Amino acid sequence: MTDHGIALPAFRLHVVPAVVALASPTWQREVWLDRDEFEDLAYTVHVLFDDFCDANDPGRSLGYSLRTEQEVELMARLGAAYSAVQEAVGARAPDEDYLDSPGWPAVVSAAAGLAQVMVANDLMALQHLHEAGHRWPPGTGTSS
Repeated sequence: MTDHGIALPAFRLHVVPAVVALASPTWQREVWLDRDEFEDLAYTVHVLFDDFCDANDPGRSLGYSLRTEQEVELMARLGAAYSAVQEAVGARAPDEDYLDSPGWPAVVSAAAGLAQVMVANDLMALQHLHEAGHRWPPGTGTSS
C-alpha cells in the first residue's frame, strides 16, 4: 500500500478506528459491553499501546502510523488520560468500570480531538494523492 506520507499506512487503518471508538461513548456502551461483540476496550488499548502505536511514547510512530507532530502530541494526551483512568480503576477492571470512571470523559475528549485531526489529515493526504494523479481503482481517470 502506498500512502506518500507515512511508512505504515496499514497500521493507520487500525489506529484511526481505535481512536474513533475511544471518542464515542455510545459505541463503547453498545459494542464494548456486548459480550457477543469482538471489540472491547482491551482490543482498542492493544491497538493504541502495543500493536500499531505506543500511546505512552507516540513520537516513535511519527512517519509510520502518525502523520504529524500534532497527532503525536494529541496521542500523548490520549495516552496520559487513559493511563490515569487505568491507574484509578486498576488494569484488570471490567470495561464498565473504565466507562463509569470520573476520568473517562477526559479520555473521550482527548480521543475526539485526536480523531478530528487524524481524519482531517487523512482527507488532506487523499486529496494530495488525487491531485498527483492517483486514482481508485487504478487505471481509472486521467493522470496529472
